[in-house]
Amino acid sequence: MTKKRNNPETIAIHGGDYRSDPTTNAVAVPIYRTTSYQFHSTEHAANLFALKEFGNIYTRIMNPTNDVLEKRVAALEGGLSCLTVSSGQTASTFSILNVAQAGDNIISSTDLYGGTVSLFTHTLSKLGIEIRYADPANPQNFEKMIDDKTRAFYGETLPNPYLRVFPIQEVSDIGRKYNIPLIMDNTASPVICKPIEYGAAIVIHSLTKYIGGHGTAVAGSIVDSGNFDWTADPKRQPLFNEPDASYGGVIWGKAVPELTGANVPFAVRARVCLLRDLGSALSPDNAFAIIQGLETVALRMKQHCNNAEKVVNFLKKHKEITKVIYSTEHDKHLADRAKKYLKNGNGPMVGIELKGGIEAGKRFIESLKMFYHVANIGDVRSLAIHPASTTHSQLNDEELAASGVTQSYVRLCIGLEHIDDIIEDLDQALNKSSKGNLKAVS
Repeated sequence: MTKKRNNPETIAIHGGDYRSDPTTNAVAVPIYRTTSYQFHSTEHAANLFALKEFGNIYTRIMNPTNDVLEKRVAALEGGLSCLTVSSGQTASTFSILNVAQAGDNIISSTDLYGGTVSLFTHTLSKLGIEIRYADPANPQNFEKMIDDKTRAFYGETLPNPYLRVFPIQEVSDIGRKYNIPLIMDNTASPVICKPIEYGAAIVIHSLTKYIGGHGTAVAGSIVDSGNFDWTADPKRQPLFNEPDASYGGVIWGKAVPELTGANVPFAVRARVCLLRDLGSALSPDNAFAIIQGLETVALRMKQHCNNAEKVVNFLKKHKEITKVIYSTEHDKHLADRAKKYLKNGNGPMVGIELKGGIEAGKRFIESLKMFYHVANIGDVRSLAIHPASTTHSQLNDEELAASGVTQSYVRLCIGLEHIDDIIEDLDQALNKSSKGNLKAVS
């Protein structure tokens, strides 16, 4: 393709200019199930290891199947480079370890997936990286926590389960004043939000979810926007401005633009340092599976969101529901934020609180017949779960409240089934939720 395409439906299929396999002319992306690659010569090998030229060395670091996926995800998000890794949790971890070391801090939104809270609060703290939490209801909360050791801001576009949209541009603008990049987890809103357009420096995904879409493969990605100046303040970003002894003293912020002609030191460093050392590689088989989902993500997101909005309208009128949580169902300034950042849909997830509290919530889930009770989001199937006892069970009461989880909260991921069947299943389960103890119904 010679013309650059900006439409997500086309990018998801043709992004990265992959047309066919150069050896066999196969149209589908092949699975390159190999660990290693033949070097042309000793000079070629030396140049690859010295980063004087780029190419395949070892599948722990790069793979041709993964490369097609990476280029398409980067194009979908409007970034310049992408690294795929073994899971979304790895993407979150790498995005922090790539900017921070012991003694540094990150300022994160309070509105986070429970596994990310656990990673930040417990695991990263043991490595000496402090995570400070700011309520994104007021973007200025991020600025109040900055000190000379703050290396990045972190947020989720459409946080699960709070479902209040993050103020991307407002927080990014604050960060730019201090040379602090904004890292955005866009897992729950591919296609319908483009954080890079609003100033985000880095965008990560659990590709397992909506981009993969079928619940068949685990994967993660890190997209480098190319829009952040990592060398503007060397003291603020030491990992990109001080010699790296593990690579012969290279200074990433300067060397990568010189070698590649692209401002993508974040993506390159994450690949050749973190992926090299920690080994959280995405298998080419899983990359292939994610590519199959990626090709239809733009179409699926439209239908997910369309179904979700109809479900919201139904739930708002139901006698057993005390509260509906959705991107557009918050206070006005939060609802306006959803209108600003979400395009072509207001999101695929819906939260509900039932009149009967936690026991009614349990009975509701056990009464669902078509919805699956699983710990996942982004599936083509409709899903339901009780976060306080599952995905967010590792959080204390204060952390639960900060993330928007109550004991009666039930999260719904609205799938691609016919809307009449979705609503029928919800209705019958809600009607049973107030009628005493029930055994699980499958």
